[in-house]
Amino acid sequence: MKILIAEDDYVSRKFLYKFLSTFGECDVTVDGMEAVEVFLSALESGHYYDLVCLDIMMPEVDGIKALKTIRLLEEERQLTPEKRCKVIMTTALNDPDGIFKTYELGSEAYAVKPIDTVKLVEVMTKLGLIEE
Repeated sequence: MKILIAEDDYVSRKFLYKFLSTFGECDVTVDGMEAVEVFLSALESGHYYDLVCLDIMMPEVDGIKALKTIRLLEEERQLTPEKRCKVIMTTALNDPDGIFKTYELGSEAYAVKPIDTVKLVEVMTKLGLIEE
């Protein structure tokens, strides 16, 4: 599995990288702008991401804008649903309105920090990214 992690907080970034590396190859970015650039580069090379973890609150471009752009890039390339990445939003805030908005924009799940690894595995299993 190919994974993109977009997280501006160093500790959260390290944690997600260490945990998710057990499931696949991880690329890490520190803001939404860099995440979109890396995602676009992967699309152009034909090496699609299976999973993208986006922090909602990041400098430059936040996770919501990055999500919109990622879905637009997939749409422009007419990717089939099977080829589109699964997106898990991460947030330090328990903001139901913000979380609902991410679902409307195309995220499949969210995780409130600190990340519960058991729940994250459950979500990745439900999304068909890993097997139990």
